[in-house]
Amino acid sequence: MTSSSRRNFLFGRFSKSKGPQRPPWALAEDGFLEACTRCGECVKVCPTQIISDRENGCPIVDFTEGECTFCGECVTACKSGALVAGKGQLPWTIRAAVGEFCLAKQGIECRVCADRCAENAIHFPPQAGRISVPEIDPDRCTGCGACVSACPSRAIALD
Repeated sequence: MTSSSRRNFLFGRFSKSKGPQRPPWALAEDGFLEACTRCGECVKVCPTQIISDRENGCPIVDFTEGECTFCGECVTACKSGALVAGKGQLPWTIRAAVGEFCLAKQGIECRVCADRCAENAIHFPPQAGRISVPEIDPDRCTGCGACVSACPSRAIALD
């Protein structure tokens, strides 16, 4: 058990932290960290520039910078095998969630997230006498992050 694990245990934090969001088609965290050589090739080829190496040279995805188009350029550039796209394999299992800072939840009309969602996963069901608040269909959400960067109140997160 590492000192970090012991500290978490002593403070009652039993669940493992998910860790940072890795590029699409990344191996599970332990395997990814073992395989990734921190070469930076995935960072260089990302057309939307959402992959950065600011975590000790290890690539992470920052959805505040934009969205993932699932183009696969990062996988093609990865020679270490840390990113592997198999046929029919999902790039990741993350999905969008709307937090309490959502402008619509504060009574302010805003539908920017739905406007940016190419998969039509975000809907605003009518609510009598109130501003409609967003609902996310997890079956349609791809976790691309388009809604995250578009949200003016940073109320959307991917988890």
